[in-house]
Amino acid sequence: MSETRLQGLLAKLERGQRKTSEMLRKLTPGEWDQVVYDEPSPWSPRNLLAHFLSSERELLRLCQDVAAGGLGAPEGFDYNGFNTEQQTHYQDVLPEQLLEQLEAARGQTLSWLHTVEEGQLDRVGQHPALGQVSLETMVLAIYGHQLMHMRDLQSKLGPR
Repeated sequence: MSETRLQGLLAKLERGQRKTSEMLRKLTPGEWDQVVYDEPSPWSPRNLLAHFLSSERELLRLCQDVAAGGLGAPEGFDYNGFNTEQQTHYQDVLPEQLLEQLEAARGQTLSWLHTVEEGQLDRVGQHPALGQVSLETMVLAIYGHQLMHMRDLQSKLGPR
């Protein structure tokens, strides 16, 4: 029996979060302060973790909207402004708390995805960065977005 598209998405999201959690839990206190990105402002692994959390929550909301027949992100959504605002929102949250919240947020994404019907994956909506894409692509982007940043982190800090 071949894997359904939904099963594939679930597996990727589960694997991605497991790897992210494992790597971040191995960081030393000094590594949490290392600069991963310089622009538009310095981002450390802690900033990335806050970014993962806020992105997961927002993208889940957008995916749910598209699955229900909505349009997704509003036209002209300012994701740079959103990211800046979210960094301020999470600035006082400790990395361990952020990681726990991210794991819970991913759990919500996975729970929701279990309720999606295969045909809904073909619905199209606005993704903040990718434009008009299918729901399947939006869900894949949650996985790919985190994977991209984790690869950048690993290249800065070395293999774990």
